[in-house]
Amino acid sequence: MKSPTDIPTTQTEQPPVAPQKQRHNPLHGLTLETIVTALVAHYGWAELAERIPIRCFSTDPSIASSLKFLRKTPWARDKVEGLYGFMLRDINRAKTGD
Repeated sequence: MKSPTDIPTTQTEQPPVAPQKQRHNPLHGLTLETIVTALVAHYGWAELAERIPIRCFSTDPSIASSLKFLRKTPWARDKVEGLYGFMLRDINRAKTGD
C-alpha cells in the first residue's frame, strides 16, 4: 500500500492566502451609502453641492439618487471618497485640538 507521500502530485498545494487588512484605508469596509450619509450629516446637501458641484447634490437631492449617479460615474465617486477622507482628517484635527 502506498503512503500519501509516495503519490506524485502535479500541483503543489499552498494554503489559502488571507487578505491583508487595510489598517490605513479609512474607506475599507464602508459602503458608498454610509459615506454619502456621513457627508450629508456633516456638511448638509447645500454645502456638499458647493464642495462637489454635481446635480444629484443640488437639484432635489436624495441618498438614492446620489448613489445611483455615483455608482455609474467613477470620477464623481472618487471626489466623494476624497471629501470623506478630508472630513475624517478634519474631525480628527478638531478632536486633537481640544
